[in-house]
Amino acid sequence: MRPGFEYGDEVRVVRNVRNDGTFPGRPTGTLLIRRGSTGFVRDIGTFLQDQIIYSVHFLEHDLVVGCREEELQGAAAPWRPSRFEAREKVASRVPLGIQGKVVVESGEIGEVMRVLRDHPAGVAYEVHFADRPTLQVPESALIEIDTPDTGPEVGNT
Repeated sequence: MRPGFEYGDEVRVVRNVRNDGTFPGRPTGTLLIRRGSTGFVRDIGTFLQDQIIYSVHFLEHDLVVGCREEELQGAAAPWRPSRFEAREKVASRVPLGIQGKVVVESGEIGEVMRVLRDHPAGVAYEVHFADRPTLQVPESALIEIDTPDTGPEVGNT
């Protein structure tokens, strides 16, 4: 297990980082750092002897947060902001089809499984809609959904 980043490297977090219960003084689930933010590696450690954890100092927020390697990329690497991220609920803005056959109607709710920032046509998502194959959907074909507790969700960019 070799770290992909070194002490002092500037890195970008590629997904929102929420308190998983290990960040003191903030309730579990609280947003700590928004995706796209940059910081500097301050320390490198391990978790359960099989995961590298980086302590990253996000200067703009004056927070040091533990991040897994898959949550980071080099700050100089190309970055395409996205409206949604993995595990978010979304709705189809238009009917979606496979080989000309509509398999998801407009307004149906699905869950983002993966963000594809390097898709040639722009940001796209792998979205799972109930009882259907996972579809690759362009960002323009998805909308935020209303949640009962918070009202309309706002995509982050």
